Amino acid sequence: MIKGVHTMFYSSHAAELRAFIRDKLKFPFTDVHDGWLIFDLPDAEMGVHPTDHPQSPASGSHQISFFCDDVRQTMAELKSRGVEFTKDVEDHGYGLCTYFKMPGGLVVELYQPKYKRNPTKP
Repeated sequence: MIKGVHTMFYSSHAAELRAFIRDKLKFPFTDVHDGWLIFDLPDAEMGVHPTDHPQSPASGSHQISFFCDDVRQTMAELKSRGVEFTKDVEDHGYGLCTYFKMPGGLVVELYQPKYKRNPTKP
């Protein structure tokens, strides 16, 4: 039985990206060897979107987003740690969304869901 999902960022700035996730996002981690950090992720969910949906990328693409309970509060907290946001909060229908930069040229979404989640964890 599948027990979880392992996600991966590939980056030419791997050490910087690991430090960002450790120090700015504050994810707990295990150093499996020589600074190779594997991060414990909070609650997760996965969606599957058709490519003919507006603004969808090409088939075979993927996206990693982070979600929170209060996007403006989380944004303020991350800004206080030096995280740079690329957009103001916008209503995308499914949630209140913004984007922030991570080392290696990555830009990821942060959103506050507007839908009722069905969490798998108590």
